[in-house]
Amino acid sequence: MTRLIKTQPHWTLAFIAIITVSFYWLIWAEDRYVSHATVVLESPQIAAPEISFSSLLSGSKGNSDLLLLREHLLSVDMLKKVEAQLPFRQHYSENGDLFSSLWDANAPIEHLHRYYQKRVTVRLDEYAGVLNIEVQAFTPEFAHQLAQLILNSGEAHMNEMGQRLAEEQVQFLEKQTSRLEQHFNATREALINYQNEYGLISPIQTVESLNQVVSSLAAELATTQARYNAIQSYQGSRSAELVQVRSEINALEKQIEKERNRLAQAAGNALNQISADYQTLELQAQFAQQTYSSALAALENTRIEAARKLKQVSVLQSPLQPEYSTKPERLYNASIFAIVALFMAFIFNMLIIIVRDHRD
Repeated sequence: MTRLIKTQPHWTLAFIAIITVSFYWLIWAEDRYVSHATVVLESPQIAAPEISFSSLLSGSKGNSDLLLLREHLLSVDMLKKVEAQLPFRQHYSENGDLFSSLWDANAPIEHLHRYYQKRVTVRLDEYAGVLNIEVQAFTPEFAHQLAQLILNSGEAHMNEMGQRLAEEQVQFLEKQTSRLEQHFNATREALINYQNEYGLISPIQTVESLNQVVSSLAAELATTQARYNAIQSYQGSRSAELVQVRSEINALEKQIEKERNRLAQAAGNALNQISADYQTLELQAQFAQQTYSSALAALENTRIEAARKLKQVSVLQSPLQPEYSTKPERLYNASIFAIVALFMAFIFNMLIIIVRDHRD
């Protein structure tokens, strides 16, 4: 035996390590109770709006929300919530063996967070689209309490974050809608004041009416001139009928000139200028109305879309209080270490044999 130890110490070291580690896993290591929970994120079943406002709504897709929830559950903020409501440091420092307990109850937050991540595991099942939460503690009561607290805090955080995002989107559109409403009312009031100032409901229609009047007068003038030429061919220039027709022609020409001056006089309240100004105001009012209508539609659709994108944390498996310990996996850990130790010793033994063969 002594010779074996001297010639092949690696096997001796391997067996000593196996016995030591097996003693720790099988006898010394303290039991840890595990509380499991499974959650999923769901959205309300609301019909999608016909108009999509992707620039305003950039909700998360796929498993990104679950990843956000996972990061929050493992964050320092979550650890601080746990510390505020549960005796986390006391439980893990006063219980457990040398290698599994929290050595320093007053450890800084960075060290405590690393220990927290060893006792709290959150895994994403991409196929099922769920989060599996696993909490290890030295008593079943504390494992259940810690798992329940983490689950409740994560649910509140995700719901609050989704609601805050939706409210910010709706508030932004409400402000824009209010501003557009004021602009629309101002343009409409300006249009009404302009109508009242000139006593015209629609200068454009007035211009069209005057154009029709001028056209009618021009047609009547042409007819009267033709009649005048016909009468002149068989009556004298001083005949009563010819004089009457000539008077009608003069009256028509004056009336046409008057109507044309109303349409296009160079200064004063020219209807063409009034019509152009009115058309500008009317276009501004129509544009403001269309913009305001679009903003109202956007606001309503944003409310619907925001509600659709709210994520509700649903618990598929609530944290149960464990009845027996499942950690550590004593036999499994001891067996794996023994296999690895023997394998390493075997490799070291083969290296020794190879070196000896080369020496010979």
